[in-house]
Amino acid sequence: MRSLLWIVGVVAGVLILLGLLLEAARWLLIIGAIAVVVLIVLAFARGRRVVQRGAPRR
Repeated sequence: MRSLLWIVGVVAGVLILLGLLLEAARWLLIIGAIAVVVLIVLAFARGRRVVQRGAPRR
């Protein structure tokens, strides 16, 4: 009986940790997507600024 309680406790702990990891992975994906959008916007803005000033010729 005691071993059954240990098994149930371990399985519950593993499921809780798995749920926390999946939640963290979801937030990391959201943060990563936001970072990619910000990088695209910054690259677009920098490219427009270079075009408006005129690219230096080497």
